[in-house]
Amino acid sequence: MVVRFSKALVAKVNQAGAALRRPEIFVFLPALTLAAFWLGGEKVLFLTALGAPLIFVALPGQRKSGAAAAMPDVLEGLALRGQIISMADAILRDSQRTGRSTACLVLQFDQADHVVEQHGRVAQTEVLIRSAERICGALRAGDIVARLEGGGFAVALAPARRFDVETVVQVAARLQAAIAAPISLNATNIYATCSVGLCLGDRAPTASGLGLLNAAQVAADEALRHGPSAIRAFSQDMARNRADRDALREELEVALDEGQIRPYFQPQTSTHTGEITGFEALARWHHPDKGLIPPLDFLPQIESAGLSERLGEVILYHALSALVRWDRAGLSVPTVAVNFSAQELRNPKLAEKLKWELDRFDLEPRRLSIEILENVVAETDNDVVVANIAALAKLGCGIDLDDFGTGHASITSIRRFTVRRIKIDRSFVTKLDEDREQQKMVAAILSMAERLGLETLAEGVETPGEHALLAQLGCGDVQGFGIARPMPIDDTMEWIARHRIKLGTMPKIGTRAR
Repeated sequence: MVVRFSKALVAKVNQAGAALRRPEIFVFLPALTLAAFWLGGEKVLFLTALGAPLIFVALPGQRKSGAAAAMPDVLEGLALRGQIISMADAILRDSQRTGRSTACLVLQFDQADHVVEQHGRVAQTEVLIRSAERICGALRAGDIVARLEGGGFAVALAPARRFDVETVVQVAARLQAAIAAPISLNATNIYATCSVGLCLGDRAPTASGLGLLNAAQVAADEALRHGPSAIRAFSQDMARNRADRDALREELEVALDEGQIRPYFQPQTSTHTGEITGFEALARWHHPDKGLIPPLDFLPQIESAGLSERLGEVILYHALSALVRWDRAGLSVPTVAVNFSAQELRNPKLAEKLKWELDRFDLEPRRLSIEILENVVAETDNDVVVANIAALAKLGCGIDLDDFGTGHASITSIRRFTVRRIKIDRSFVTKLDEDREQQKMVAAILSMAERLGLETLAEGVETPGEHALLAQLGCGDVQGFGIARPMPIDDTMEWIARHRIKLGTMPKIGTRAR
């Protein structure tokens, strides 16, 4: 049977404590104090009267507080972090004498927040209980299971003469399979998956239980980043990479706080008139030592570090500030577009927060375009995300579906989220004037948008040929290096002035052929 940390012994101690704490015991308290007075006088009487309540409080079996009182028996019977560390310590300490070692696995649930958001806390607890039962059922006698803070589990395997990575990976896969079976709750099947990190006793950074558990945790974090259902064995590179990520997170936090990360603005223009229809705010990092860092080199780290919402706040502030600045300069910029991440869209207070920001800058909601990636719309079944997008549209903000054509959003999804405009992904625009198949694809997208009453914008326009053909096919707006590269706010003033002059001397590119 799997070890649940001396459960039988703990139960006996608790039973004894509970018996001594029963109310009936108070019947004997007068007799006890009288005997104390006869045998030892007033001092012993005083000590007895003072000590009895203290002993009563200290005995096991006392009322549990808060979370402990609500903790189900299955989870309560598991070891805790400190206990599994002590047990692993003992095994590793005696390994040279016994020739036996151990291995540690850490299991972390993929998308744990999803269960809470979709089914609630009760369901989350039920998933933990069932998973704990299944983990225990899939292990051998002597294996130790501990629950970790945050809802994960740790497993220390019973001592054996030889452990190799392949054997422990098989154990990890067996645990994943046990957890993956559907959990039925209130006539609904909940599917949980977990990513697993593992470390062999002789490969831990230090020959200690703490070192072994920490190494397995590092591997589990790496597995979670590559999940769902990933398995990773600890290596020294992981520890260095984690240290680098932690250092990068600190550096990113400083960059956000000190204004090193701020938006560049890329114009969007009409294919019919050439007029500016808006600017998109795109994050750029001005590193004090490395100079300008491209977004692909730091945006994934922003997301993995959990800083997407903080970045969104920074970009939104600068974007709205830019609108006010253009207005004061007498420049006609109808809208500014800001990308909203899935993390931001999960904030239940998003619409309220955005309205406050717009009121703060005295701007009408219609002047802000919310760009949402197509894969977010295509894959989300999160009620909070759905409600937020609906609330933003109701507020009056434009909803732009970004990278259209890459995320497989259905027509139902487009109507469901009150999309105002679709942004055709650059992969469909590149070589559009040379590739007949590309032309058919873009023409089909534009025809669908027209029938649905949606505006259109093509991204990644780099050549006059692409620009001209998009205009002929009926695309409303264009954006890309062929129009202008993203630029700091100060440079937009001069660019807008030059663009105005150019419009006075340029013929219109053309309109859609009928």
